Amino acid sequence: MVKKKLVVLTGAGISAESGLRTFRDMGGLWEEYDIMEVASYEGWKQNPELVLKFYNDRRKQLKDVEPNLGHLALVDAEKYFDVRIITQNVDNLHERAGSTKILHLHGELTKVESSIDSTLVHDIGYTDLNLGDKCSKGSQLRPHIVWFGEEVPAMTEAIRITRQAEIFAVVGTSLNVYPAAGLLGYAPVNAPIYLIDPNAVEVQSRNRIHYINENASVGVGRMLELLLKSTSSA
Repeated sequence: MVKKKLVVLTGAGISAESGLRTFRDMGGLWEEYDIMEVASYEGWKQNPELVLKFYNDRRKQLKDVEPNLGHLALVDAEKYFDVRIITQNVDNLHERAGSTKILHLHGELTKVESSIDSTLVHDIGYTDLNLGDKCSKGSQLRPHIVWFGEEVPAMTEAIRITRQAEIFAVVGTSLNVYPAAGLLGYAPVNAPIYLIDPNAVEVQSRNRIHYINENASVGVGRMLELLLKSTSSA
């Protein structure tokens, strides 16, 4: 039996439940940092030491947290569906949970890249990146992160994946960050959409939308129950 294609767009909300601080939440990182100082190319050029410290700290934090029930439910979903995860998150919690098909839109925290050749990417795990750490071409290594104002190279692939969706889910994102938020518009019109978020997120779409007002740790499992019920009754 061919599995239906379930495409899932995940955002900061699913990682927040594992204890990773986000920029937008109360007590979030915006209260400590000006986002443009640590998440823009201009900030990098102006104060690379601050940018490196910021991402070194994020890496240390990531090492000490674990995937939550939301991540694990998406792994469980692979038993029944062809699951493709498109994530706005730069952590590796989907990978550590066991999901097998993941596309990172905004880069990966545990990787670094050459500052003159973005195709030169290295995995550094949870270690620090420091000034003076250079790539094979002699340039300073920078975080493998898509900063504000930079192009999102993975968007082309994300759009291709979304266009193939038979079911599309949005988990833990307010759909305020573009271009990722625009993916919803590429879902086939006959694909039902499941929007999982504890906050009220209203979207305009031609598709049939199922709102599940729960955190990811509860909501993803609930979505899976609904999908399996509708599949068995079809």
